[in-house]
Amino acid sequence: MSDAEVSFGTTARPVSSGACTFFAGSRSDAFFFDYDGIKNLFDTSGGRNFTAPHLGGTSPWTGVDSNLEANVFSMALEVPTSELHDDSEIRVWGRCSVRENGRLIHADRAGHPSVSSFFNTDETKLEYNAGEPVNDRERWTDQFVHLMGHTGNYTREEAIAAIDADRILPDMLVFDPSKPAQYPNGRVFTDDVINYRLSFLSKGDIPPTGLEPHTDLLSEFPYLGNPHAKTT
Repeated sequence: MSDAEVSFGTTARPVSSGACTFFAGSRSDAFFFDYDGIKNLFDTSGGRNFTAPHLGGTSPWTGVDSNLEANVFSMALEVPTSELHDDSEIRVWGRCSVRENGRLIHADRAGHPSVSSFFNTDETKLEYNAGEPVNDRERWTDQFVHLMGHTGNYTREEAIAAIDADRILPDMLVFDPSKPAQYPNGRVFTDDVINYRLSFLSKGDIPPTGLEPHTDLLSEFPYLGNPHAKTT
């Protein structure tokens, strides 16, 4: 595929080559989370990030989906499952880079949803985003273990076992095509990955947010809903 049109309007304009289909453009963001509730839950002052959840008192959740009318600039690629070889796993990660003074600066990367956001501090996020998964386990295991000791009272052994069970390090999303897609085996748009991550961090002590997946998802490619109209 080459010279694919980028869709900025409400009509998606995918292109196909053989059994593969590609799309790039503006879409409704499927990610749902209670941002104000997360701010109520964690004290992030002083660069501490998500290390001190306030548990045991009034529920932090507001019931408001902060992304209900958000749009996202997206790329989607549809490949037949038969091309993935159902006897082996695939691992996926991606990065966003921006051009600055003639150089590409690695500004963000992700494999597992929300791992970079919750496990990094202001001091480490730039290094994390500039890195690559091949170095993750050696570089970041101790920091992840330390954080989980604060958020869920994990011992070192328990934290490493939990990290290994979900295969968080290296930070690549694992998908086994022979099994149903549901996080942490891949991810679908209706997966509540924030509830999953908060439960993981707190060893099950943080209550669910109560939010529901977005209802504007499409049953056909590119699956993300039409973009919301801009408001003034």
